[in-house]
Amino acid sequence: MQITAAQIAALLGGQVEGNPDVVVHRPMRIEEAGPGDFAFFDHPKYEQYAYNTSASILLVGEHFVPAHPITSTLIRVSDVRGALALLLGHFGSAQQASAVPEVSTQALVHPTAKVGPGSSVGAFSILEEGVEVGADCIIYPQVYIGRNVRIGDGTVLYPGVKIYYDSVVGRQCIVHANSVIGSDGFGFAPLPDGSWKKVPQVGNVVIEDEVELGAGACIDRASLGSTIIHRGAKIDNLVHIAHNVEVGAHTVMAAQVGIAGSSKIGPNCMLGGQTGVAGHISLAKGTRTQAQSGIASTVTEEGKALFGTPAIDYNQYVRSFIVFKQLPELAKQVRALLKANK
Repeated sequence: MQITAAQIAALLGGQVEGNPDVVVHRPMRIEEAGPGDFAFFDHPKYEQYAYNTSASILLVGEHFVPAHPITSTLIRVSDVRGALALLLGHFGSAQQASAVPEVSTQALVHPTAKVGPGSSVGAFSILEEGVEVGADCIIYPQVYIGRNVRIGDGTVLYPGVKIYYDSVVGRQCIVHANSVIGSDGFGFAPLPDGSWKKVPQVGNVVIEDEVELGAGACIDRASLGSTIIHRGAKIDNLVHIAHNVEVGAHTVMAAQVGIAGSSKIGPNCMLGGQTGVAGHISLAKGTRTQAQSGIASTVTEEGKALFGTPAIDYNQYVRSFIVFKQLPELAKQVRALLKANK
């Protein structure tokens, strides 16, 4: 894709300083950018690179005042991060649109499966009986879509995605490589001899519109009813969501989060990497957890920030940790006091 500074400025509502006709064809980090690249900076620690970068275009804040000459054409915007997200989305859409929509002759599509207009299905992908794929979807090679699965318009499934039977994926979703939707929940009943009997998992998974799943994410089907990921949730790589969990709208989870069965995560929550949530509990709207926190009980207060295992109030944890680091010295002082009082 090629685009001029003037076109970028029009797209972002920005102002050009320099050559409006300069052309770029890819985004690049400011430290590594060269001619034909565009870069950005919005943090003072990267300002040094602005004066020696070879990038053709540099995206900067509207109030940035250079301390030294800059050779790049500047595009000034009010919100650098927001403008960058919009611009990168433009590039990503252009790259996806470059492929001609088609169902590969090497794909296996059941006669009863339906593929909507403008959708493409890559080589060695399999669409089972009763599958419905909406319009303008992109199904990359080696995707498996099981019986009666429904995929909404504009959804993208990257290579190796596996979607088990009866699952529902909404509109404008993105599912990255090797994610699994609808595998069995972890349901087993103990037997008198100490062994375990599998409990059939007969529910499904429902993923609403505009959800993104990172690579290797696993969303288990419900034992009964549905495991539900509500609209706009963003789930990172290697996250596991167990059976009958409900994830609220616009909640985000960083890598390696694990949610145990039947828990309910409220809307607009933010779970740091490797957070663990016990089963059958609820997190209130806006709950935030620091990385590696363990949530063992229901959180009822909205907007609560938590840290630690088991997790406690964030500020209380930080204060407690300061004391914890001082425990050897405190213990030494206690021993000295005890000795002095004998």
